[in-house]
Amino acid sequence: MTEQPLMIVSSSPHLHDKSSTANIMWHVSLALVPATLWGIYLFGLYSLVIILVSIGSAVLAEFLLGKLSKECTIWDGSAFLTGLLVGLNMTPSVPLFIPIVASIFAIFVAKWTFGGLGANWANPALSGRIFVFFSFTTYMSSFTTPRTLLKAMPDALGGATPLGFVKTAIASGSSGMTSNELLAQAGYPATELARKLCAVLGINAYTIDSFLGNIAGSIGEVSSILLLIGGIYLLIRKIITWHIPVTYLLSSAVLTWIFGGLPAGLGMFHGAFFPSMLSGGLMFGALFMATDYVTSPLSSKGKAVFGIGCGFFTFLFRTFGSMPEAVSVSILMMNIITPTIDRYIRPRKFGDKKLFAKKEAVA
Repeated sequence: MTEQPLMIVSSSPHLHDKSSTANIMWHVSLALVPATLWGIYLFGLYSLVIILVSIGSAVLAEFLLGKLSKECTIWDGSAFLTGLLVGLNMTPSVPLFIPIVASIFAIFVAKWTFGGLGANWANPALSGRIFVFFSFTTYMSSFTTPRTLLKAMPDALGGATPLGFVKTAIASGSSGMTSNELLAQAGYPATELARKLCAVLGINAYTIDSFLGNIAGSIGEVSSILLLIGGIYLLIRKIITWHIPVTYLLSSAVLTWIFGGLPAGLGMFHGAFFPSMLSGGLMFGALFMATDYVTSPLSSKGKAVFGIGCGFFTFLFRTFGSMPEAVSVSILMMNIITPTIDRYIRPRKFGDKKLFAKKEAVA
């Protein structure tokens, strides 16, 4: 009888994924290129300077902190991506010291204070953005008129966002008017392309401009179509899943449609859900901020709950709060709840079946 050779079997599951931290981070940065280039075109070369300063500050902070901990972490792309996200969240006319402060806060406080990449409980770029927003609110609320609207935009508008106009009009006592009517009354212009498409498709011109990216806003958030292209690229590469973006956008839109008309005196089921999805930083946040691996739930069900929670808080703050835009705060609040979601909604063990799980529970 011949002796059988020993077989060494490693722990299961026997799966191999070629993805790495650097691979993921650089692909996300690549997905942001279309929206970044459009923002630079729309608001001028100073926007490029803001983005480069943000990236440089984040990478430098990462390098110095890595030196102290004797780790070289700048090549994994996480600091570059954090700086890019910070820069794209800046207003086009912001002083350069603000993105510097935001990037340093993101890397030093939100990331390294809690142990570095993978140990942070909050999205670093979001944390940096929120910190400078509440510290320098005037600068972070001063928007530049896009070059596509320069000829049509009256000086009195000052390049404010459509969400800001609607919020101000409602707060000043305007009632019984839709958001589109309020924008028209305030004199917010639409591009010639939007007017032509509006006549053909029957969709409001402001919605078309928001989708294409012909509105005032932060550098990287204005073009929904380019952000969607980047998001689809990440879905194809299987870097993100559909659960958070879809549930976030749909929950925010449905709640806005049902209750969004109440502040303007329109009653229920009269909210403008399309503008709510396309305006502000909702598309940007849903695709590139809320989907952060470290600060979002592990399971698919948990991700769906996370997305719905983000949508609820975004709707709540936008509709009944004092700020017209609250995507960053909403995602940060759900970052806090993520450990609780993971505790009660756990992913099924590899190879497990529901029947086996029930028998195990009974036993």
